[in-house]
Amino acid sequence: MTAVTDQDHTEHADHAGDTVTDKDQHDNSRHGEGPSEEDRADKRTDAKGGTRARVEGDDGRADATEAADSWDDGLIARRVAEGEAAEQAAALETRSHGAQPVTPLAYDGVLRSRLEALRELIGLSRTRLDSRTLAEAGRVLDEASTRRRLSGQHTVVAIAGATGSGKSQLFNALAGVPISETGVRRPTTAAPIACSWSDGAATLIERLGIPPRLRRRPLQNGDADTELSGLVLVDLPDHDSAAVKHREHVDRILALVDAVIWVVDPEKYADAVLHERYLRPMAGHAEVMFVVLNQIDRLPGEATEQVLDDLRRLLDEDGIALGEHGEPGATVLSLSALTGDGVPELREMLGQFVTERGAPARRISADVDAAAVGLWPVYATRRRTGLSEEARDEFAARLADAVGATAAGEAAERAWARNANRACGTPWLRLWRWYQDRTEPVTGRLPLRAQADEEATARQRVEHAVRTLADRASAGLPAPWAQAVREAAVRGSQGLPEALDELAARAGRLPGRPPRPGWWPAAVLAQAAMTLLQVVGGLWLLGQIIGFMAPNLGVPVLLMVTGIVGGPLIEWSCRMAARGPARRYGTEAERRLREAAAGCGRARVLDPVAAELLRYREVREQYGKVTGVGATAR
Repeated sequence: MTAVTDQDHTEHADHAGDTVTDKDQHDNSRHGEGPSEEDRADKRTDAKGGTRARVEGDDGRADATEAADSWDDGLIARRVAEGEAAEQAAALETRSHGAQPVTPLAYDGVLRSRLEALRELIGLSRTRLDSRTLAEAGRVLDEASTRRRLSGQHTVVAIAGATGSGKSQLFNALAGVPISETGVRRPTTAAPIACSWSDGAATLIERLGIPPRLRRRPLQNGDADTELSGLVLVDLPDHDSAAVKHREHVDRILALVDAVIWVVDPEKYADAVLHERYLRPMAGHAEVMFVVLNQIDRLPGEATEQVLDDLRRLLDEDGIALGEHGEPGATVLSLSALTGDGVPELREMLGQFVTERGAPARRISADVDAAAVGLWPVYATRRRTGLSEEARDEFAARLADAVGATAAGEAAERAWARNANRACGTPWLRLWRWYQDRTEPVTGRLPLRAQADEEATARQRVEHAVRTLADRASAGLPAPWAQAVREAAVRGSQGLPEALDELAARAGRLPGRPPRPGWWPAAVLAQAAMTLLQVVGGLWLLGQIIGFMAPNLGVPVLLMVTGIVGGPLIEWSCRMAARGPARRYGTEAERRLREAAAGCGRARVLDPVAAELLRYREVREQYGKVTGVGATAR
């Protein structure tokens, strides 16, 4: 490991010696033309007598010889020597002569079901939620699908930190060779550098957007290679760099790696940018997170433990679970990349972490959790939702009132009674009623105005019924789904008053003439007999008056009195007997109109609203599967 001066712990400032310049990134497009980077590195190493490092795809051997320091007086001379040593010792990744089979990542059944539920959830929600709301969930699905197709034998771990935290020193210490440049002036690391401990990780590194020129292999060490086999370590630029492009590199790669090592120093471990922008939002990723307190060689006595305790307190406030006492969570430890104190412990932990091969799945699972938390406001509700039978019945009753079902029933009842009275009444009373109907004047415009007022009132009642139903159906729903329910109700209400008017015209009156009870012919015959008695008695008396018949007042008077009294008596009896059938006839007419109005309202309003509620229950069920609790909406 290359020694660096204490000045490496100072704050970053811009300098011309960045690890990667814009020209280097531009030259990457020409990779493969002319002599390879490995050949040029080998030639430079041989010419200077420096250390020969291992090249991926070769025989796996490396010559390790000490490089002679020919120019070492002054800071600039030391920086040039360090840069040459890093260039000579860092091994560049090349394509293997024989393609290594890559075993794709396999998710367990629980994670697969959660991803399927998330995919179904997005599909059901695309027409109800805007694309920005579903963007993060869609990104998680895409990344999960992409990561599953890549190697499951490798774990990609990023080293992230602020300026002056010493993350590049730690990167070099873990690799055992100066790969990432360290220096006094900031920023030193301008682009991410990847170091792979085994073959087959090329596609994983390509996914991170790291060009082949910035891919390295560690110094050959049998025990270390075995211990960290499958590890892909990525050194990131400073997350608080003044260069926007550096921060973009950090944000992009942090969303793709399987795990992350956060390197903090005793001076900036409580930095608000680190905690508010990164640690707190990534609290759910604690199981794939290491928090390393570097530069403990600068802390005297028991100050290290005090700083560690304060760091744990801050992490707890960020909501990050700490992996202590066997519980899953973030690993917190202290070390000094400069002196090597604590580096073997971190190497051992990384070895166990990589050997488990579980970090990629845990990272995807944490991403699904984070996406579910972000979708909570648009899916979750803490109260019972839907339409109760009471709300449905009330809606049907309001529509029936709007079409005048009760009034129509009463009118049908009166019509039946009037028909009975006319059929069973005395001829003289029927003649008088006919005369009144012929002589009564027309009422003019008053019925038309009353009809227009009734239509306006009926339309208002229908609109009020629809609004009330929509409010009850959308109560407690998240805003997007409540809006969808209300829109479905409004669409269904268009044309509803006109449809109800047509139904009232068709169903308000039963087909044909009102039915007659069985006693009706007998009543009509009895009323005819009473009329006949009156006629016979009257003619008899008239014959006696004109002297055509012998005087006998008793019999004709009795006949006439019987007819005169019996006719109204029969009419009154028929009226009393007709109340029951008339009421049943009116009730039937009202029932038919109520059912017709309810059916119209159900087809136009209730069914679309119920369909929206059913869709919400489906997405709620899928959301429960995504969160892992299997809750279903009610």
